[in-house]
Amino acid sequence: MNAELNLQKLVNQLQQLPRLPEQMPVLFVGHGNPMNAISDNPFTQSWHSIGNALPKPKAILSVSAHWLTHGNTLVHASKQPQTIHDFYGFPEELFAQKYPCSGSPEQAHQTQKLAPDIISETDEWGLDHGTWSVLLSMFPDADVPVYQISIDYRKAPPFHYQLAQRLQDLRKRGVLVIASGNLVHNLQKLQWNNAEPFDWALEFNQIVKEALADFDDQRLVNFSNFGALGKMAHPSYDHYLPLLYALGLRSQQDEIHFFNNVIDMSSVSMLSFIYLPRKV
Repeated sequence: MNAELNLQKLVNQLQQLPRLPEQMPVLFVGHGNPMNAISDNPFTQSWHSIGNALPKPKAILSVSAHWLTHGNTLVHASKQPQTIHDFYGFPEELFAQKYPCSGSPEQAHQTQKLAPDIISETDEWGLDHGTWSVLLSMFPDADVPVYQISIDYRKAPPFHYQLAQRLQDLRKRGVLVIASGNLVHNLQKLQWNNAEPFDWALEFNQIVKEALADFDDQRLVNFSNFGALGKMAHPSYDHYLPLLYALGLRSQQDEIHFFNNVIDMSSVSMLSFIYLPRKV
């Protein structure tokens, strides 16, 4: 099945969901190049189509690769999150972008209560580009409250998976969780000239996709077992860790649907997926 047909099948299933589902889906989005925020391409078109088809959430919780903390996990509880331009060397048009949504202090507080021994509230953040570059296409009206949770980069992968499992109740509260990273992310090898994907990028992307399809969470959580291939795909694994939050939020009743299965710029995977209840 080609990519367009696969996306249309997913959109059709999303449209069959109740407007107030018993629990919201979970998304993992490969966000890729910040320029996607101001581009019309197959990635942004898929984000827009999915956003149009999803039940409207009460709030969105984003787990972005671009909010790393060291020794703590924070949830942003501001009423009005700022748009953070956490990059450099891009056109002024990109820096001019704003995502003027409200925050969700109430849902941030409920998130903190689910893991009070780990999560602390803060108002010192906002929405980084791992979040707003996707939401500009997915929810362009900015009419859904959005808040973020940080990733404690000092913690090993199992910590993140286990923390996410404690947050599963958010889905029943109408919160759409979007984990935003990339399943292959090696900027040292990146090529801007639309070169062919590296073989190691294709290989790692396929291994991860197969493990996801098999619901083999432990293979994905034990990142060190990927050895040299894993280190090539992720010289640092900040863009891999959001995946573990999506995994931990999955319920036994979910099925997985993939989209954007493309290696961009030779070394960045845009592969994305959504967990939906099997019965829709």
